Amino acid sequence: MPKGSVNIEVFKNRLRLVWSWQGKRFYLYIGLPDSQANRKVAQIKAHQIELDIAGGNFDSSLVKYKPPQKEESLTVFELFAEFVKYKQRQITRPTLAKYVGFQSYITQFFRASSAIAVTESLAQDFQEWLSQRLEPITVRERIVMLNACWKWAIKKKLLRENPWSEVKSPVPPKQPPQPFTKEEIAYICAKFRSDNRLQHYADYVEFKFGVGLRTGEAAALLWRHCSPECDRIWIGESVSNGNRKAAKRNKSRTVPLTPKLQQLLKNRRPDLPEPHHPIFTSIEGGLINSKNFCRRYWKPALAELGIANIASRNEATNVKNAVLTIHLFSTLGSHIFLTSIN
Repeated sequence: MPKGSVNIEVFKNRLRLVWSWQGKRFYLYIGLPDSQANRKVAQIKAHQIELDIAGGNFDSSLVKYKPPQKEESLTVFELFAEFVKYKQRQITRPTLAKYVGFQSYITQFFRASSAIAVTESLAQDFQEWLSQRLEPITVRERIVMLNACWKWAIKKKLLRENPWSEVKSPVPPKQPPQPFTKEEIAYICAKFRSDNRLQHYADYVEFKFGVGLRTGEAAALLWRHCSPECDRIWIGESVSNGNRKAAKRNKSRTVPLTPKLQQLLKNRRPDLPEPHHPIFTSIEGGLINSKNFCRRYWKPALAELGIANIASRNEATNVKNAVLTIHLFSTLGSHIFLTSIN
């Protein structure tokens, strides 16, 4: 071994560094299994030690060269699994399912690679690999998850560097859905008012049109969210798959209601409304399930009216929900339309 050089060797199926300095033998256990990626990590550490020896800055205690607690042994999968445990009390069950489902992709690509072995180049390779299997918007969400995972690990002193911070996942722009016309809105509201199969949801549909609510927001409305005179409604919660959560981006708003919508709520309100009871319910009396509503009532109603679903106008697929958005046109004033999202 040349003087001052640091060699990489395998000891008990794990990588370690070995070198001599001032007549003394030194060993530094990297703690990683032997693989191409892990050898790169070991080589970086070996080069650091060689530079310190040459420059007279060698730390014979080896503290300088030892990774933080657990850094040497955590695989990418193990690190992300620990992060999921940390997050599970902060996120909803549908969101948690995304984290859990993402673990299979991590296993496929990284296998037993250690978290410390993930470089910016390897992180970019994973992003490109993932882009061949998932939609661009989903890839971006998953890279955000990994970025947050590494930030958490650094805070917990499990890792030192974050290779995901510079990984970009561009999402190509999409043409926004074409809104329903005012005439179509009138036909839809009339259909729900006149059809015995749909009448239960007539107020629900008209209120969403009138206020500009997302489907989950409308289903989440409780009587305690309504002002005493029914002239204002507070919107700060949403319901998805039966789970109540904060509204999108954790932002709330209070919306003034038109006299017509005010009367709609007054007509629905019991003499002694239960504050925690939904304003709009399913036929069975529970929370409205947006997927069930869309499949059993919304889509059939549009089909009977001969109104094309918004998604078909933009050649979109896998429509899950209909949501309300307000489109403001400077030449026409404020108009409310119903649009669809995937």
